Amino acid sequence: MLAGLTMLLGYAHKARCTGPTFDESGSSGPELWKRSYGVVCYSDLQQLWGSRNLDEMVVPYVNGGITDSGQLYGGVVEYPVLIGVLIWLGSLLVSTDAGFLAASALLLAPFGLLTAWWLGRLSRWRALIWALGPPLVLYSFHNWDLAAAACAVAAVYTVHRAGSGPPRRAAAFAAVLLGLGAAVKFYPGIFAVPLALYVLTGGPRGDSPPERARRFDVRGALRVLAVTAGTFVLVNLPFAVLGFQGWLASFRFQMQRAVDVSTNSIWYWGLRPLVEEDRFESLVGVLSPALIMLSFALACSLGMRRRALTGTFPWIAVSAAMLCGFLLFHKVHSPQFVLWLLPFFVLLRVPAGWVVAYLLADAAMGIGFFRWMYLINAEEPYSIYQSLAAQAVVIGVWGRAALLVGLFVAFLRAPETPREPAAVGSGAPAVNS
Repeated sequence: MLAGLTMLLGYAHKARCTGPTFDESGSSGPELWKRSYGVVCYSDLQQLWGSRNLDEMVVPYVNGGITDSGQLYGGVVEYPVLIGVLIWLGSLLVSTDAGFLAASALLLAPFGLLTAWWLGRLSRWRALIWALGPPLVLYSFHNWDLAAAACAVAAVYTVHRAGSGPPRRAAAFAAVLLGLGAAVKFYPGIFAVPLALYVLTGGPRGDSPPERARRFDVRGALRVLAVTAGTFVLVNLPFAVLGFQGWLASFRFQMQRAVDVSTNSIWYWGLRPLVEEDRFESLVGVLSPALIMLSFALACSLGMRRRALTGTFPWIAVSAAMLCGFLLFHKVHSPQFVLWLLPFFVLLRVPAGWVVAYLLADAAMGIGFFRWMYLINAEEPYSIYQSLAAQAVVIGVWGRAALLVGLFVAFLRAPETPREPAAVGSGAPAVNS
């Protein structure tokens, strides 16, 4: 109920940007940018209506492609295929960006509500961090991230509500959910690696005999990886067959995306002033994936070390740490990505100070960025020495970066709030892992 009320407030916040007049394509006016940036009600859902000609939307990816200059055309959008499906469904019966925002909100709201319910079942009242968190107001209907977050949380719920016994079967169902999540936003797919290690090492130990503890379920671990990848491939396959160039264009767009002021990453603010402009993009293209993979390996290694001490591989904690590495080193850090991290504040018992600090830094980034864009477009003073908005952006970028480094460690040390699978399945008292 509380999550629903929070999302309703989030919709009202975004709806301030719609109307009062609409042009021939159904886009709001006049001077939409002044409201979008000035009162921070910008939404990718609304923006995409005009920039991707959704008033003429056809079945996504089947037609169209990408030009040599990186411009998408036809029925192509820059997101994975299941977001393309949501965009298509939201555009079917509407004729304005206001209608598309409302239809998209109706499609996305169940994902936010289900996430709240699953988190409540897993972590009880700690789920209020999700249900009442400021990110749910700012970003529920900013992009389509609620659907991806729901898939990730559903995977955790599937594993931790499965009951006692080897985790192989529950993990296979969870792997399907992670594969579906990867077809919405790619990040849930990375959680298949720690889940596979959880299965490999036998899941929760509890009272398992020592001889069982020494066994490794290699087949079960490989099954998790295969099911996740197979689900992702099966979802993408129809679109690749029906319109290969259109399907491929979404991947090419993301690969070619420049690291600029809109990406909000440490690379733009930290590395760009230090290297020549013609070398910057190629250098980021090497450093970003290399450091992301290194952070993944470090998180898994530290997870195995904790497993040696506790008997259970902490796959939720390792997933959260891997996400921190991804958010820190990826070339794009969009404001709504906080919705990816928010469930882990519920699922892992990190101190409240970490949660509050990150939400404050994220709010400084999100609100400051759009106010800064307003000043730039309005040709008002906007330098870091002249504008509080620019200062908020810098504080947000580097504050988030520092907190992600700290959270990488804090998550790996934190106990999980979901009860052990055996306890949940048998009705035994809750036990923190």
